[in-house]
Amino acid sequence: MKKSNSQKISLGLFIVIGTLLLISILYFIGNRQNIFGKTFNVSAVFNNVNGLQLGNNVRYSGINIGTVKRITMQNDTAICVDMILEYKILKHIKKNAIAAIGSDGLVGSMVINIVPNHKASTQLKPGDTIKTYSRITTTDILSTLNSTNENAALLVSDLLKITSSITQGKGTLGLLITDQEMASNLKKTSSNLKSMSLNASKSMEEIKNIITAINYDKSLAGLILSDTVSAIQFKAIITNLEQSSEGIDTVVLKIKEVLLNATNGPGAINYFLKDSTFVEKIDSTMKNLEKGSIKLNENLEALKHNFLTRGYFKKLERQKAKEEKNKK
Repeated sequence: MKKSNSQKISLGLFIVIGTLLLISILYFIGNRQNIFGKTFNVSAVFNNVNGLQLGNNVRYSGINIGTVKRITMQNDTAICVDMILEYKILKHIKKNAIAAIGSDGLVGSMVINIVPNHKASTQLKPGDTIKTYSRITTTDILSTLNSTNENAALLVSDLLKITSSITQGKGTLGLLITDQEMASNLKKTSSNLKSMSLNASKSMEEIKNIITAINYDKSLAGLILSDTVSAIQFKAIITNLEQSSEGIDTVVLKIKEVLLNATNGPGAINYFLKDSTFVEKIDSTMKNLEKGSIKLNENLEALKHNFLTRGYFKKLERQKAKEEKNKK
């Protein structure tokens, strides 16, 4: 049965439209997978990919720059993710960039976010491995919350025990809270401390007034405190006094030794001090000498008035007067 022209036209339109749709789909998929553009490969190693799948987007500072090409399990703690990226973005990525797995929205698919590092570094090269950062998963958060809740329960239990002991008057703190006598003593102690603080403040104020009242220009205290030359002289005087004191001590010791030797030795001083008979003889001799001196003066006076020797004495007096006159 021969086909009509309308059927032939419909078949031709269907083939053309199908071919165009197939080409559009292939172009869209190729563009999404960077099949037709110039690309390069990089890798990143994660501890947990958190549901990342092949074909998921790779973003750099929020811009889609590639897709996930391969996910390989290296060992029980390392998963290697190979990415295919646009070559035009290569000049903007540094080796110190950090890759992290995130979600595209609240319920979207997983994506790899590459975050630039502001520190200086060399440019990334094709085939390099980017440093990674593993985010905290929901399981880790729940585990941490569970541990925190357990610790909080233990803390509340311990606090309950402590408060119970305090209310029962156990321990120092409980005694302080329940014992009224101790509370009164603490109140008195606080009052005494306050009074001591006030007295100390008054004393400091008086000391301040004394220091303020010092005349630094005329007083000796001000001179010692402010004049360095006077301070040095004052220090030298004290040093000289110390040296003089040491010299006086030495002299006193020597005098003491002399006196000890005089009183205890075989010399005349010891004999004079201890022999009372000798002292009495000396006293008697001194008295006889005094009497003899008086009689000698009387005899001399009598000779002056005697006519035989009177001329001689007058001659001596004239000679003495002449010598005094010549001296003048």
